[in-house]
Amino acid sequence: MRLRSIFLALCAVGVCAPAWATVFQMPEDGTAVVGTDEHVKAVYKDTLLDIARRYSLGYEEIIRANPGTDMWIPGEGADILLPGRRILPPGPREGIVVNLPEHRLYYYPKPKKNEKPVVITFPVSIGKMDWHTPLGETHVMSKQVHPTWYPPESVRKEHEANGDPIPKVVKAGPDNPLGDFAMRLAVGDGTYMIHGTNNPMAVGMAITHGCIRMYPEDVASLFPLIPVGTKVFLVNAPVKVAYVDGELLLEVHPPVDSQGQTTEPNMELLSQILDKALGDTTAAIHWDFARQALQAANGMPIVVGLQADLDPVPTPVAPDAAPQSPAAAPATASGTPSVTQAN
Repeated sequence: MRLRSIFLALCAVGVCAPAWATVFQMPEDGTAVVGTDEHVKAVYKDTLLDIARRYSLGYEEIIRANPGTDMWIPGEGADILLPGRRILPPGPREGIVVNLPEHRLYYYPKPKKNEKPVVITFPVSIGKMDWHTPLGETHVMSKQVHPTWYPPESVRKEHEANGDPIPKVVKAGPDNPLGDFAMRLAVGDGTYMIHGTNNPMAVGMAITHGCIRMYPEDVASLFPLIPVGTKVFLVNAPVKVAYVDGELLLEVHPPVDSQGQTTEPNMELLSQILDKALGDTTAAIHWDFARQALQAANGMPIVVGLQADLDPVPTPVAPDAAPQSPAAAPATASGTPSVTQAN
């Protein structure tokens, strides 16, 4: 179930205003798929980036979901696809999970008594090439409202080389790239953070110096929900798979390397991940669909196979028919029919 227009209480941090978030109730059947895709009509003054921010989508998400649509002038009445159906990233369903290739953050708040578990998700920016976002498990070590930015020397040198020098200390305000809220992570000597931004148009891209940026309104929603000590899992899962009602779904995002740079996907990686996800379950996979999903890497789940029914269908035998001899029976190693994968 998708719950949009969620009011979050921000008065605790002095921001008494409604915030918008994308909240999904966790499926009761244990499946890893949440949400639905939706469509909206653009108005004459909309850009795709306006629509993306309005519905808490990132730059690359909205672009990939609407190929051929003019980013700056979609046009009055243009049909815009909002990609909202998602396969949850692999790994723990606790704390914060950031899937770097997806450019998306998932938060699993601990449900209170008699509450059903939910997941709250937001688009994020990640590190660009040479300024990679680290992988692994860490936690939120501190939180700051209206943070001061102390840019590392390497960042100041880069700005100076580009003719855009910055001071050693950037106080809170419109020129501070950390925005109004920051959560410092216990990794990289505390230099990595989840924070807001003064450049919301770039949310959803690989553009940061390793930190994780969010829309100002999104980080304002998330900030009061996160206790210091919350676990944070930074994962690299470009290919996600899940079973829903016997259908095998595949969701592919452009992979990123250790420097946060987008790389070309490959079928070997896809095959390995599919094999791991399938486990002992036998499925009929349509590899043409799987290859198309891998090549498109548009981040939208598609059906690429069906769970196979291994229960053999008994062959009717006439009452007066003689029993079939063992030599005449079709032989298989397991005694069950094999599954032929679609090509």
